[in-house]
Amino acid sequence: MVSMAAKKQMSESTQLPDQVADSLDIAASLDLASPVWAQLRDLLRDHLGETAYRRWIEPVKGSVDLNAKGDSVLSVSAPTRFMRDWIEAHYGDVVRMLWRKLVKTGDVDFIVASPLLKPIATVQESIAMSDKSPVAAALPQQKAASFPSLVTSMPQGSPSEEAALDPRFTFENFVVGKPNELAYAAARRVADTEAPTFNPLFLYGGSGLGKTHLMHAIAWQIRRNFPNRRVIYMSAEKFMYQFVRALRYKDTVSFKDQFRSVDVLMIDDVQFIGGKDTTQEEFFHTFNALVDRNRQVIVSADKSPQDLDRVEERLRSRLGWGLVADLHPANYELRLGILHAKAEKLGCAMPDKVIEFLGHKITSNVRELEGALNRIVAHSQLVGRTISLEMTQEVLADVLRSTERRITIDEIQKKVAEHYNIRVSDMHSARRARAVARPRQVAMYLAKQLTPRSLPEIGRKFGGRDHTTVIHAVKKIEELSAYDNTFREDVDLLRRLLQG
Repeated sequence: MVSMAAKKQMSESTQLPDQVADSLDIAASLDLASPVWAQLRDLLRDHLGETAYRRWIEPVKGSVDLNAKGDSVLSVSAPTRFMRDWIEAHYGDVVRMLWRKLVKTGDVDFIVASPLLKPIATVQESIAMSDKSPVAAALPQQKAASFPSLVTSMPQGSPSEEAALDPRFTFENFVVGKPNELAYAAARRVADTEAPTFNPLFLYGGSGLGKTHLMHAIAWQIRRNFPNRRVIYMSAEKFMYQFVRALRYKDTVSFKDQFRSVDVLMIDDVQFIGGKDTTQEEFFHTFNALVDRNRQVIVSADKSPQDLDRVEERLRSRLGWGLVADLHPANYELRLGILHAKAEKLGCAMPDKVIEFLGHKITSNVRELEGALNRIVAHSQLVGRTISLEMTQEVLADVLRSTERRITIDEIQKKVAEHYNIRVSDMHSARRARAVARPRQVAMYLAKQLTPRSLPEIGRKFGGRDHTTVIHAVKKIEELSAYDNTFREDVDLLRRLLQG
């Protein structure tokens, strides 16, 4: 350990801030790799595979202490908060399981403790060191920390790149089926072609259907195929945040130079700039500048461009210029394919009955499907139980109960629109033609019956209508169902389709 006198001397001699000097004890402790930590690293390498190990486990350090009960406590130290959170979320259960195999009793803490002598560079510094790009030149040195972009054209292993892209989200790990084949093919074309083919590429679909996976996969593939291309990937919320900071610090010139000099701009969840007029204005001009220079723009959202709420018409029009590709909810065959692929990657022998059961029961989105599978595997490994249908039903009891009743209004609108051969946008429009109004009333009725949403909430999802309109729709459908058997069977069919 570093003594208090040494800490004081080092702080004074190097002009380090007090909080940096206070972390010397942590850094010195973490540099002492214990034999137990070395054993655990070997086990993690075998369990996770070489690629995941080198990317996530190799950069972290470990130290072992005893708690008040005399149990061994492992502190896993990551250089950044993002890496700490990511490792704990994705590998925390595995680390704890293997740790208890080694020491029998004890716990694991995940902490952040950056190395003192190797500070993590800002993105601007990384760019300046890698390719002397005009982006770095345009950013004033005194404000380098103001715009931490997620530029991926930098040396492999850069902390900024690690924070930007998830290594799991590649084309190789994306399971393709009929519901997502168009979006996948378009994404591959954009990633494999240097000149823009579709500009912009607009991907849309509900939560957990693979939009973000494809966005990350495109960035990884571009990095592999064209390492010199400058790529920015970020969420629309992050774009808005950085623009607000630029306005606050009166440095919009640097902001514009940063975003308008890249080769590929990727904005995820663009629906979040709805209603943000100033941010929309800046994004509109950034979009135009990039397209005019033949630079690729890729955008994702939860709705098609024309259905985006509180987004200006001129921006909606431009977002629909190129190729608009939607991702539909996974059908049964695709869900089985995803489960088989995930189980194989985890190295777990999963009975066919369990996979078929999950494919039938969890239909909302892929994220929940993978989460359920991870939960079963973790339970089996930690508790030592054989995976069976009975064990699956027991472990996922709460998930199965919630999925049985979790039907969204968006799903109802899409299913009803498909059934009556109208557009989903007609659900929100002011059109009163009977061919549109009746399906809209059916959708309102089903939303009241199948979701826990209140009447005002349902009205807002149907173009901002008043709750009295929803009440009228429910009564009208009940009246029609009472004397029209064909109509009643039609509504019952939709209800069964939605309930799966």
